[in-house]
Amino acid sequence: MATLSACASPPWPNPNSPNSNPDPNFLPDQSQTLDFDSLMPPQPESPPPHHHHSPDASPPESSPSLPPPSLLYLSFNQDQACFAAAADSGFRIYNCDPFRELFRRDFDGGGIGHVEMLFLCNIFALVGGGPNPQYPPNKVMIWDDHQGHCIGELSFRAAVRGVRLRRDRIIVVVEQKIFVYNFADLKLVHQIETVPNPKGLCAVSQLSDSLVLACPGLHKGQIRVEHYAQKKTKFISAHDSRIACFALTLDGQLIATASTKGTLIRIFDTDHGTLLQEVRRGANTAEICSLAFSSTAQWLAVSSDKGTVHVFSLKKHSNIPELEKTQSSSNSEAAVTLSNSSRSFIKLKGVLPKYFNSEWSVAQFHLQEGSHYTVAFGLQKNTVIILGMDGRICFMQLL
Repeated sequence: MATLSACASPPWPNPNSPNSNPDPNFLPDQSQTLDFDSLMPPQPESPPPHHHHSPDASPPESSPSLPPPSLLYLSFNQDQACFAAAADSGFRIYNCDPFRELFRRDFDGGGIGHVEMLFLCNIFALVGGGPNPQYPPNKVMIWDDHQGHCIGELSFRAAVRGVRLRRDRIIVVVEQKIFVYNFADLKLVHQIETVPNPKGLCAVSQLSDSLVLACPGLHKGQIRVEHYAQKKTKFISAHDSRIACFALTLDGQLIATASTKGTLIRIFDTDHGTLLQEVRRGANTAEICSLAFSSTAQWLAVSSDKGTVHVFSLKKHSNIPELEKTQSSSNSEAAVTLSNSSRSFIKLKGVLPKYFNSEWSVAQFHLQEGSHYTVAFGLQKNTVIILGMDGRICFMQLL
């Protein structure tokens, strides 16, 4: 049986963290690199040289150095205060602000392909990965860091694509199905069929009085939202193309979605499925890597394989009822706040292409193109945190 208890963070020192040049849209820009050479277990210091050598003595043979671990997966915890890094030799846990390593667990070469935190407690969900998986890829292992071993496991017929945790639920994603378990007794309480979901897309709310789960539906471009408290299921036709990424607010009231085209991001009310806002990342196709709401749903951050992170300003919750009255759920009638550059086109709406009436980001940050970036908002107001699979972590403050 899985049990939860508080886990205090040991006072680990900060890793070295050089700063990079600031982007004009952010203050300040602090860029730090997760050097996995430095994450290896510390080696014993070499003894001082012995000065009385025999002239015939051979120089000591240098021991072969171990290759640095390969980064396999990065994820924030539920309140974005920490993040986990899974590698082909174990996993590490970091604090975001101040940036420091909290602890590491190495498994003698056994790889972890997925690690999911539960806030800051001692329970983790682990899935094996890499060339030499520590655990079978079709199992979710419940790791208790106080005891230093697994206290439970969940087995499946197919490889596990994703895991999400709440204090009362464990959600496991396989290729075409999602399983929902009670955390206390690991009892299966719900199964959901989906379209093929190789990315393991799934999102769950985190407030104790609201359990909302979002996942792909059974049709292309469709989102399924489960409101467990109301015992209600809502299907949202979010895009014409396949779903590439989505994210929920902490209370599960809003969902942001992106398709495989990656040009438009849409924000829906999960209760009624109403389109509330549509924003444009760009005109060219891109793979959306991650979406993240700020804790107050004032901002939405979007990362893509183009090496850019866009931050959009969202309508306030108090405006949601008004938006529902003044717009339909069709894409062409989406209510957006027009920038100054597009106000002159208001009278020609419906004549000019929709592109000219698009709502654009209020800030952008440019990174190396081609890497996968995961984005979140920090605990400090208007702070954006970016994790890169290239081992880089960036902190930005919105102006």
